[in-house]
Amino acid sequence: MADPPATAVERPARSVRHRLLAIALLPMLVILPLLLGVTIYRWDAKFDAMLISKVNGDLTIAHQYLSRILENTGEHIEALGGSARYRDVAASSRLPLDLFLSESKKRLELDFLYVIDADGNVLASAAASTQSMLRNDWPVIVSAIDGRSSTAIDIFAHTDLNRLSPDLAARARLPLVNTPNAQPTDRKEESRGMVIHSASPISIEGGRKAILVGGILLNQNLLFIDTINDLVYREASLPAGSQGTATLFLDDVRISTNVRLFEDRRALGTRVSRAVRSAVLEHGRIWLDSAFVVNDWYISAYEPLVDSHGNRVGMLYVGFLQAPFTAAKIQTVLTIAIAFLTIAAASVPIFLRWAQGIFQPLERMNATIAKVESGDLRARTGPVDSRDEIGRVAVHLDNLLDQIEQRDQELRQWNQELNTRVDERTRELQLANRRLEATTKQLIMSEKLAAIGEITAGVAHEINNPIAVMQGNLEVIRSVIGEHAELASTEFQLLDEQIRRISQIVTKLLQFAKPEEFAGFVERYLPGKVIADCLPLVKHLLAKADIEVRLEDQATRFVFMNRTELQQVMVNLIVNAIHAMPDGGTLTLSARDADWDRSSGVEIVVRDTGVGMEQDVAARVFDPFFTTKRQDGTGLGLSISQTLVTRQGGSISVETGPGKGAAFSIWLPEAA
Repeated sequence: MADPPATAVERPARSVRHRLLAIALLPMLVILPLLLGVTIYRWDAKFDAMLISKVNGDLTIAHQYLSRILENTGEHIEALGGSARYRDVAASSRLPLDLFLSESKKRLELDFLYVIDADGNVLASAAASTQSMLRNDWPVIVSAIDGRSSTAIDIFAHTDLNRLSPDLAARARLPLVNTPNAQPTDRKEESRGMVIHSASPISIEGGRKAILVGGILLNQNLLFIDTINDLVYREASLPAGSQGTATLFLDDVRISTNVRLFEDRRALGTRVSRAVRSAVLEHGRIWLDSAFVVNDWYISAYEPLVDSHGNRVGMLYVGFLQAPFTAAKIQTVLTIAIAFLTIAAASVPIFLRWAQGIFQPLERMNATIAKVESGDLRARTGPVDSRDEIGRVAVHLDNLLDQIEQRDQELRQWNQELNTRVDERTRELQLANRRLEATTKQLIMSEKLAAIGEITAGVAHEINNPIAVMQGNLEVIRSVIGEHAELASTEFQLLDEQIRRISQIVTKLLQFAKPEEFAGFVERYLPGKVIADCLPLVKHLLAKADIEVRLEDQATRFVFMNRTELQQVMVNLIVNAIHAMPDGGTLTLSARDADWDRSSGVEIVVRDTGVGMEQDVAARVFDPFFTTKRQDGTGLGLSISQTLVTRQGGSISVETGPGKGAAFSIWLPEAA
C-alpha cells in the first residue's frame, strides 16, 4: 500500500546579490590569486633550480682547473726528467744537480723538487733543508719505481713536511677557528698539508734508476684559490651585491680560501658545517644546495677530493652569496603582488558596478513579489534601467501582475455566487440530516461485530437456548407472584437487561461467524459518497469532542461491496478515532486511487491525532474480543470490519505510535 508523500524540507533562501558578487569577485580575488601563487611557487622553484645549475657549472670549472693543475704538474715533472739539460746535469757532480732542481722549482712554480732512489735516499733536492731520507711508500712514488709517471693529491703529515722543508711545515700549520654549525672537535690546529704530488722515473750518473719527485703545497696557496675564483666568477658574472667564493678543504678545515672572516682577514682555519661534512666527506656525495659558510648563507657546491690511496681527504668548494638573490626574489614577488592589488583595486569597482546592474532589478522584482504575497495586488516593479533580458522579465512581471489583479476581481465575484449556492445546499443538507436522525442510532450500534469462526457460531447457538429458558421462566415467575412482582421490580429489570445484553452479544457472534447470512446485496459505486454519508451518523459525537473533520476525496475508481457494510466499517473506525481524541483534534478521511500487489484499487484512510497505541496493542487490535474500552466495548468491532473487508478481496492495516495518533488504511480492489 502506497505511503503518503513526505513533506519537503524547506531550504533557506539564498540572495542573488551574494551569488552575483561571488561570480564577479571569485575569479579576481580567489582564482587569480591562487593561480598567481602557483605560478610564483613554480617560478621560485625554477629560480632555485637555475641557481643550483649555475653553481654546479661553477664547480665544474673549478674541478677542471684543479685537474689541469694536476695534469700540468705531472707533465712538467715528466718533461723535466726527460729533458736534455737534465741528462747533462745528471752526468756531472752533485752540486750542479741541486742548483738545477732549485732553478727548475722556481721556473715551474713548485714548492718542492727532489730526487731519491728506490730506497728513499735523497740524491738531490731544490731545498738545502731537505733531510737525507724521505718516505718512498707513496703510491705515486711506487708507480714511478715501477716505471710509470703518476700525479695525485696526497696528505702529508707534519713530520713528513718538516723532513721535506721546515718552511712548508710552517706554512701548512693553521690554528682552528671556532665555527658555527661545525662538528665539535678537540683539535686546536691543522698541521697536515694537502699536496699535489707527482713522481716520474729518471736515470742518474752511472745509469742508475731514480725518481724525480715534485709538487705544490695547497695550504694557504692563495694564488691557486684566487685563480679559481677569478675563472669561475669573472667580473659582472653575478648581480650587484653578490660575491663569489672558492675554498679548498683539508678534511673539513679551510686551508685555502677567499671567504672573509673579517674585512681584511681570510677565513683560514674555519670549518665546514656538519651537514655538508656528513654528505660530502662521509657519504661521498656532491653538495648542490644552500649552505651556511662561516657567517652567511651561500648557494654552494662541494665535491670530495680523493688522495692517491682512494680516501676522501678534503673538498673543493665554490659558491656565491645567497642574500642578493633572495632579496631579488622578494622584490619580484612584492612587485607582482603590488601590481595585482593595484589591478584588483581598479577592476573590482567596475565588476561591482556591472553586478549591481543585474541584482538591483532582481531585488526590485523580489520586493514586488513580496508585496503581492502580503496582499498588495497593486504593487509593480516599474521601469528599470536594464534593457537586456532582466529588463524584459521586469516588464513581463508587471503584465502578469495586471492579469492576476484582474483574475482576482473575477474570482471575488465568483466567490460571492458560490457562497449563495453553498447556503442553498446547506439548507438542503440540514433537511436531509433531520431525515437521517431516525437511523443514526441503529447505524452506530452496528459497529460492534464479531469474528470467532465456526466454533464461536456453535457456542452462540448453544447459548441462545438457556437464554430463552431463562427469559421464559422469568415471565413465569412474574405471572406466578402477580402483584408481588412489584416488590422486586428493580431486580427483574436488571435480569431483563443482562439477558438482553447476552442475547445481543450472541447475535453479534453469529453475525461474525456467518456474515453471509446478514450481508445484503453488493453494488458498484464511488467510495467517497459512502464516506461522506457516514459523517451525519456520528455528528453528535464529533460535536461533543470538539473535533475538526477533513474530507479528502480524490478517488476516481469504483469499488464492489455492500454499501451498508462499508458504511458500517467506516462508522466503526470513525467512532474509535473519536474515542481516541477525548480532548479534541483533527479527523482526516481520505480516499484515493492506489495500486497494491500489482492490482488497481482504492485506498481509504481514517487518520486521527489522538493518543495513539503501543506497537504490542496495535498488533492485536484486529483480534476478536480484544478491547481497550473496558466495559464499554466487546472487542468485536475491528474484527468484524476486517472480515467484511477481506471478504471483498481487500485489506485493512493500522499505523500508529504513542502520542502520534493512528491511521487505519482500507484497500479495496477496483470493481471490474
